[in-house]
Amino acid sequence: MNPTCATAAERPAGAQARRMLRDSPLGLVLLSGVIGSGVGLAVALLHEVVVWAQATAFALPEGEQLGQAVVGDPWWRVLAIPVLGGLVLGLLVKLVRRWRPNDIVDPIEANALYGGKMSLIDSLRLTLATMLSNGSGASVGMEAAYTQAGSSIASALGQHLRLRRADLRTLVGCGAAAAIAAAYGAPLAGAFYAFELVLGGYTIATLAPIGAASVAAVAVANWLADPGIPLLFDRPVQIEGWDYAACGALGFLAGWLSIAAMQAVTVAERAFRALPVPVWLHPALGGLCVGLLALVVPQVMGAASPDTVPASLTGGAALLATVLAAKVAASAVSLGSGFRGGLFSASLLLGGVFAGLLSALAGGLLPEFGVDRNLLVLVGMGAVAAGIIGAPVTMVLLVLESTQDFWAASGVLIGVAVSTTIVRQFFGYSFATWRFHLRGVPIRGAYDIGWVSELTALRLMRADAKTILNTQTVETLRRLYPLGSAKMVYVVDGNGHYGGLIDMDLIHDPTQGEDGADRPVGELARHAGSFLLPGDDVRTVLNRFCGAEVEALPVLTARGDRRIVGYVTEAYALRRYSQELERRRGEELGERGLYGGD
Repeated sequence: MNPTCATAAERPAGAQARRMLRDSPLGLVLLSGVIGSGVGLAVALLHEVVVWAQATAFALPEGEQLGQAVVGDPWWRVLAIPVLGGLVLGLLVKLVRRWRPNDIVDPIEANALYGGKMSLIDSLRLTLATMLSNGSGASVGMEAAYTQAGSSIASALGQHLRLRRADLRTLVGCGAAAAIAAAYGAPLAGAFYAFELVLGGYTIATLAPIGAASVAAVAVANWLADPGIPLLFDRPVQIEGWDYAACGALGFLAGWLSIAAMQAVTVAERAFRALPVPVWLHPALGGLCVGLLALVVPQVMGAASPDTVPASLTGGAALLATVLAAKVAASAVSLGSGFRGGLFSASLLLGGVFAGLLSALAGGLLPEFGVDRNLLVLVGMGAVAAGIIGAPVTMVLLVLESTQDFWAASGVLIGVAVSTTIVRQFFGYSFATWRFHLRGVPIRGAYDIGWVSELTALRLMRADAKTILNTQTVETLRRLYPLGSAKMVYVVDGNGHYGGLIDMDLIHDPTQGEDGADRPVGELARHAGSFLLPGDDVRTVLNRFCGAEVEALPVLTARGDRRIVGYVTEAYALRRYSQELERRRGEELGERGLYGGD
């Protein structure tokens, strides 16, 4: 029996499951909930492992986190552990690079360029490297490991089930949403992290899967550990009319701090690359720098969770300024030297300390300064984090869920809006997209542009190109290709190399008469420099048509090998481009058949 004609009962169970998930929105939601549960469990376990490793390595007091207290004796432990961790990381990266030299694709890049396809092995590499970095005291956060692990698990499962491109991208977003939600106990923040950073936008079709994954992850994580409230002040904030102006002013300054922090990482990377030492030694040197800073400012070590911010605000303006500068330097040195991790947690601490510093300065210079200090701290946290991470709504919701204070969230919204506007206007990147820019990856977010690069001239072309030798005559050309048999004929030399094209409408034009019938067709060929290559994407193809102003162009083997392998017509390229745009729009609306989607 033909397998394509088999009934549902005759299909293998795996094929039936895949078909159900492909055709049923409810099936995708259920799968997302399962993924969220697994990611929540993974995040809780990873967190406990890293906390145990830090407590053991640094002999932390019972109940204390790295960065909250001075580590145990002897003092040289503060120097030795980061250096040793950096040395091990550098050697491991050097060894693994020989086996897998490719760059690791993160969730944003995967959804933008590769339709949600991620490597589980490469993601495991990044997760372990981040755990080693964070466990040895580097000033990086674990969120990069959480989102990488969660997204890659979801992607691997989706690829195994052979889901559609749109559904696979949604699952990658589910993995990232579950990771952030479980890490902070904030399902709304986790969901909008996925919408803003991993999916590139909110749609009705993705709401239920992302929400299911976030809630399931928080439920599992809270079941394994006491949820608590990660950021709790001694009282609700107080906010009045003019306080919103102060929130906006703080957001303005926070935007510039965000830009400075991101640029500091780039400066540190360039400084380490300029050192006359092997690359694998860079993390060890970075660990030494972090250790030296930690001897003076213990808060620079490890990731700072939101509940460490109030504890870091004790002391006067001088101490807060020292903590701020040291944390920026430690984070930049950690990432610039090769430690793996993110700036999510660090940006929250930077924002809180920065706001505390400004509040202390304003209180000293203007004794009548009446803005609630706790409000400014929350606004600073959200504004700096939003500027660096590039997820403004996520940060507002994180503050709302962490404090359970609606009025505080309204003030944070003002600061976040101003901060992200400043970063976008004067810098143009979030930290993730800035890193893509430095690597030469042409994306500004997770918007799906990968289908453009996949729709190439090779996929658009026809292989039956009409050719003629450049030495043959016009009369021979008319005889070989009578009127109506071909629109374009491509001229080649004796080696088959492209030498231009001829519009057959002109050749068969009766007004031309028989004059020039004995001329070589090579003399009539034009647009010898206009051609396509097999790897040209559809936008490049359409731009070439605009420049050449012809109806069809040949596809050559390579720029240095001008043999013709086919041709593409402008009409067909435009039709395929429009069809793909309509298909993507239909997938965004959750209506796969609305615009010709399957």
